Amino acid sequence: MKKILLLGSGELGKEFTIAAQRLGMHVIACDAYPGAPAMQVADEFEVFHMLDGDALEAAVAKHRPDIIVPEIEAIRTEKLYGFEEQGIQVTPSARAVNFTMNRKAIRDLAAKELGLKTAKYFYATTYEELEAAAREIGFPCVVKPLMSSSGKGQSLVKTAEDLPHAWEYGLSGSRGDIKELIIEEFIHFDSEITLLTVTQKDGPTLFCPPIGHVQKGGDYRESFQPAPISPEHLAEAQRMAAAVTEALTGAGIWGVEFFLSHENGVYFSELSPRPHDTGMVTLAGTQNFNEFELHLRAAVGLPIPCIKQMRKGASAVILSPIASEEQPQYRGLERTCEEDADVRIFGKPTTRVNRRMGVVVCNGPLDADLNDLRDKAKRLASYVEVF
Repeated sequence: MKKILLLGSGELGKEFTIAAQRLGMHVIACDAYPGAPAMQVADEFEVFHMLDGDALEAAVAKHRPDIIVPEIEAIRTEKLYGFEEQGIQVTPSARAVNFTMNRKAIRDLAAKELGLKTAKYFYATTYEELEAAAREIGFPCVVKPLMSSSGKGQSLVKTAEDLPHAWEYGLSGSRGDIKELIIEEFIHFDSEITLLTVTQKDGPTLFCPPIGHVQKGGDYRESFQPAPISPEHLAEAQRMAAAVTEALTGAGIWGVEFFLSHENGVYFSELSPRPHDTGMVTLAGTQNFNEFELHLRAAVGLPIPCIKQMRKGASAVILSPIASEEQPQYRGLERTCEEDADVRIFGKPTTRVNRRMGVVVCNGPLDADLNDLRDKAKRLASYVEVF
C-alpha cells in the first residue's frame, strides 16, 4: 500500500482519491478549506495554504508520503525538488509540475526548445509592456496570467480600449505571487481538443481518444469523446504531446490542449500534469480506464497495457447561479435520473456564481450521434438547480 499526499482536493482530486481507494492506497487530502470534495473520501486530511512553504513541509514531515500528487496550480512548487531529493516521488515529477504551473516556462519549452507550433506570444510585467505587446501582435489578442486555473484572469482583447480591463483582470486572476501576464496571438481555430496523454515508468506513452470541449470565459462547460479530428492532425497532436511530456519527465496523465485549424493545422496551447477537467467525460465509461484510474496506475507503477475506446460520451457541468457560504442544496436530481445518464455532485461546501458544483455524463454506442449525446448531457444538467 502506498501513502499518497494529495495537494488540492477539488472534484478532480475526489475522483482520483476514489480510484486510489479502490486499489488499497492511503490518501491524505490537502486543501486551503475544510470539507473539500476529496477530503470527504480520503483517509486523512490537512487544511493549509499550499503557497505556504513551511506548512507544506510540515505536512510532508508529518505524513511521510510515498507519493505527492499535485492537483492544483497554487503550490510552492519549488519545494517539490527537495521532496524528490528525500526519495519521495512527485507525480508526474517536480520538473513537470514546476514548468506547467507557469505558462512562461511551459510556453518557452514548447516553442523555443522543442519547436512546437504555438500562437505568437509576449510577456508583460507592466501595463506599458502589455500595450507594446498588443501592438506587435495585433487585435484581437488573448491576455492571461502566467499562473491561473479555470480561465480566471483570461480575456479576449478586441481593441486597445480593452487593454486596461485586461490588465486589471489578468492580475486579479493570477494565482500565487507571480504578477506577470502572457499576451497571445488569437488563433482562428475550427475546434480545440484535449489529448489525455499517459506516460509510464516502464511502458510506452499512451493516448486517450481525443476529447472535444466548449469553454466559456476560459472555463470548461461541456466535453465529448471522441472529438472529430483528421488522422493527420491526430498524429501531429500525438507527436507534440509525446515530445513535451518526454521533456518534462515523469509518470502520470497529462491534459495536453491543442487548437485545430483546417488551414493551418495543429497548434500546441497548454498542458496540465494531472487529470483534466474536460476529461471528466471519461467517467461516462468511454474508455477501459477513466482518466483518474490512469493517473493512479501510472503514479504507482502499475502497467497500463492499452487504452481502448469503449463508447462515445458527453459531459455537461452543473453551475451555481448564486454565491453563498451556506451548504448548497439541489433540486431536479430526480428528473435528471429518469434517463440513462449519471450525475455527480461534487460536494463543495460553499458556492459562488458560476462555480462548478457537479457534472452530468452520458454515453452511447460507438455508432451513436455525438451531437445527440451532447444535447442530452446539457439538457439533463440544466434540470439540476443549485440553491
